[in-house]
Amino acid sequence: MKLFMSWGLVIGFACVSAMACAEDGDKVKAKSATLEGMTALHEAVMRNDLKECLSLIAAGADVNASTIYSVTPMSIACTLGNASIAEAFIDSGADVGRALPGKTTLLMIASRSGNAGLVQLLIDHGAPLDASDRNQQTALMWAAAAGNADAIDVLAKNGAMIDAASSSDFTALGFAARQGQLSAAKHLVQWGADLHRAMDPEDTKGRNPRKGMSALMLAIESGHFELAKWLLDQGADPNDQRSGYTPLHAITWVRKTNRGDDVAGDPPPRGSGSLHSLEMVRELVAAGADVNTPLRRGPSGRAKLNHRGATAFLLASKTADLPLLKLLHELGADPLRTNIDGCTALMAAAGVGVVAVGEEAGTEPEVLAVIDWLVGLGIDVNAVDANGETAMHGAAYRNYPLVVGRLSELGTDPDVWNRKNQYGWTPVMIASGQRPGSFKPSPETIAAIERLLDR
Repeated sequence: MKLFMSWGLVIGFACVSAMACAEDGDKVKAKSATLEGMTALHEAVMRNDLKECLSLIAAGADVNASTIYSVTPMSIACTLGNASIAEAFIDSGADVGRALPGKTTLLMIASRSGNAGLVQLLIDHGAPLDASDRNQQTALMWAAAAGNADAIDVLAKNGAMIDAASSSDFTALGFAARQGQLSAAKHLVQWGADLHRAMDPEDTKGRNPRKGMSALMLAIESGHFELAKWLLDQGADPNDQRSGYTPLHAITWVRKTNRGDDVAGDPPPRGSGSLHSLEMVRELVAAGADVNTPLRRGPSGRAKLNHRGATAFLLASKTADLPLLKLLHELGADPLRTNIDGCTALMAAAGVGVVAVGEEAGTEPEVLAVIDWLVGLGIDVNAVDANGETAMHGAAYRNYPLVVGRLSELGTDPDVWNRKNQYGWTPVMIASGQRPGSFKPSPETIAAIERLLDR
């Protein structure tokens, strides 16, 4: 999922090369400038030296000269946000409509740098307002992603399309929400951006957004809770599950990510603002979020936790997030709710649905604490779901021998759990490595289960 091309890196490379040449003397410098296409005018604008730029222009310097990286004096001026130098270049014949590699325009670069006067200058001299780059991203999107509210105002005032979408179906507001640009989001909504719009990207693989993602969900999943709260204040739906999940469900994996090498194993988002995730939960409920909303659809499959019917409480149980569970319960979550398969919160905490041993959220001490708390709420330790799974099957999936022992202390009955599930696996067989995914037998877990059977 691309945001925009980093011309700063391209220009930076040219700057470093030019400075290295200067250290080696005029002769080497001249040779390198020829090789890379750097001119004295490029170097003058990189120093923000208007007087030198004017002197070079008067001496006949080419304002449209391009390096081998397609960097022009004008593109450097736009990157640095120097309107005075840019105006001098335009007066001397600089091409403001020139398309750079990737179909990047000078207006996009200027919009990212954020100088509103420069943005207006380019528009006044014919820069294409709604031109899109190779990812169908416009100058307004570049401004939004960088958080440049003044540039957004100039673009919008001149008629930029507020809800134009990129090839990945991001609008400017979508970029602002994902990047945590609160000021940009406020200005976009003031200019009429649709905060209820649901994304419909063609490619949803990897780190691309799911279908149905809204600005609110982008902000939540990126950890930008102050921006998310502001969107709620503007009327965003706290129960929206067009993406497959509600914001409350999403917070369960924002707070506790997995530890694998796939997308689910990405580190928690860095986020922005001072609002904590648990405070965000309270804000969502205050805005009308139903803590017992079940999911209408979701992934399922062999030995996986079926998300259909799952509440945020059930998903928080799977990640063994006791602080979140306690808050949800305080706010009215029903701990006895199961998913469509009848999987309880206790079973999910124990490990039912864990397919990547050692990579899914929930350490053994965390799981032990959650199980003790859930039993105190009255959840049956001997419950069996529609797949023939029990909490003991879950402990075997996690390979947590201490959880096996604790479940026994809490009253699990071997006559209930020492049976094959619908896939043909008993807890001992699962601990021995018969599971989906990688083969990871756990001698300690096997021994813990067998001790219970030998009693």
